[in-house]
Amino acid sequence: MRERNLAVNLLLTIFTCGIYGIVWFITLTDDAAYASKDNSISGGIALLLTIVTCGIYSLYWNYKMGKMIYKAKVDAGINAADNSILYLILGIFGLELVNYCIMQSELNEVSN
Repeated sequence: MRERNLAVNLLLTIFTCGIYGIVWFITLTDDAAYASKDNSISGGIALLLTIVTCGIYSLYWNYKMGKMIYKAKVDAGINAADNSILYLILGIFGLELVNYCIMQSELNEVSN
């Protein structure tokens, strides 16, 4: 897992009209799984489930990512807060891009 530039990911997502957001979604999922040593889901499967369920799975994904990132930070010895509910609420209101930014920032802390 490597540290990813938050501003570059955000700008690429905006300039590609969300296409790069799909790549970011997959890499976030894979990086969180690697960092938390929880290989229960891969980025590709998460994307497929999100498409098949017309976006409903993404709400569960937001919650699960919060749990995975929390576990990764605790395992790395970093003082952490469980943001699962925050991610879920932001996801309900359609603020997925905000979630991506927060998640990437937290994963960058773990990769240091």
